[in-house]
Amino acid sequence: MASTPQFAEFVVEQFNGSGHVTARKMFGEYTLYWDGKPFALVCDNKLYVKPTAAGRAFLPEVTEAAPYPGAKPCFLVEEQLEDREWLANLARLTVEELPEPKPKTKKQRGGQ
Repeated sequence: MASTPQFAEFVVEQFNGSGHVTARKMFGEYTLYWDGKPFALVCDNKLYVKPTAAGRAFLPEVTEAAPYPGAKPCFLVEEQLEDREWLANLARLTVEELPEPKPKTKKQRGGQ
C-alpha cells in the first residue's frame, strides 16, 4: 500500500517547526530531506528515520523495521508523531551524523 499524500504532508508539517524538511515522492512513497539531505522515509503511512548512534540514544524505546522489502532497518517512529519539538530534535540529531550526499555527476553523452 502506498502512502497517501495527506499523511506525507502531515509528517512534513510536524517536522517543519524547524522549517528545514521537504518531501519527494518516489515509487508511491516519500523520501524526507533536511536541507537537501535525505534522512527519513514515509512508507505505508509510517515514518522511518535512518538509524544513527545519536538517534538511538535519543529514542526512549528503539523499534527498528524495514520500510520496504529488502531495505535496511530504520527507526520506526509511531508514538511521537504528534510531538513537533521531539521530531525536530530527532531529525537534527540524525542529520548531523549522516554523511553529506554525494554530488550528482553529469552523464557523458555517447560519442563525445
